[in-house]
Amino acid sequence: MTLSKKQEGLYLNDSIVDILKTSDGIIFDCDGVLIDITKSYDLTITKTTKYVLENLSNINDSIKIESKIIDEFKSTGGFNDEVDLTYASIISLVAAKKLQRDPREFIFEVIKNCDTSGIISAEKYIEKLTEINEIKNKLCYPGAHHENPLYKIFDQFFYGPELYKKLFNIKSEFSESGFIENDIVIVNESLISKLKTKFDSKISIVTGRGKESIRYSLKEILDQFDLDNSIFLEDESRNLAKPNPLSLIRSIKGMESSHCIFVGDSMEDLIMAKKATEQGYKTTFCGIIGTSKNPRKKLELFEKNEALLVLESIDLLPTVLNLE
Repeated sequence: MTLSKKQEGLYLNDSIVDILKTSDGIIFDCDGVLIDITKSYDLTITKTTKYVLENLSNINDSIKIESKIIDEFKSTGGFNDEVDLTYASIISLVAAKKLQRDPREFIFEVIKNCDTSGIISAEKYIEKLTEINEIKNKLCYPGAHHENPLYKIFDQFFYGPELYKKLFNIKSEFSESGFIENDIVIVNESLISKLKTKFDSKISIVTGRGKESIRYSLKEILDQFDLDNSIFLEDESRNLAKPNPLSLIRSIKGMESSHCIFVGDSMEDLIMAKKATEQGYKTTFCGIIGTSKNPRKKLELFEKNEALLVLESIDLLPTVLNLE
């Protein structure tokens, strides 16, 4: 699907203009869309991986989980959950050490053999080459946030001691500030006000985060969304995780939208939108690339997978929707 550049940061297929005219609702992913997480969640992935390798596997010389690795995992469509991505990174690097393989080379080899099943595909590939039962047994992943070892480490680093205690009623083992303090909020009340001129109250969120985590960063802006029909997947059963479209469909049905725009930054988001449409809930995907470390590659990924609309930032939505 060919996209043409209409202005700086705005790429669209010519057919999208007429398609968007019939849209009557808009749903946002959060991370990478409403909030830039490159200095919060991404750094938590890096620190958690390093901590687990050093303290649970005695590996002190492995590679840093940098943005290219994170982006490549996410491009498979199976790693919208940052803790899943952290787990896949850990088991890959443990396996690389056992196999005496170059860790950077090996982790990209694992990524090439992953698919939308996420950690299942990572485990399947790695276990063809070596056994990783020791680290798997130590992490017991996945599990409940408040009791699973990996979730607990990740959440303590991300939320910091005060918010972690508030959310889980458990004292953190770490004293440093949480990386959530580094969240950069992109959305603002002015943008929401402009969107309401077209969508009225049909503006919601479907995100992998929990509600209280988002409220901590968005504060009163969160109340500008239709929270009754927003879905916070961290608070839901794991089987609803992206790219399962049921959460998106729940939001669409709740808002009684006949044609919804879903604004996301990942392959999981694009896949969700496609699956919702296939199940009879017309959804147009709008890809966001500006929070990626490699926007050009993200643009190419979306274009390859038939996205009709790609923006550098949600700030361009009023332009493409003729609301200015």
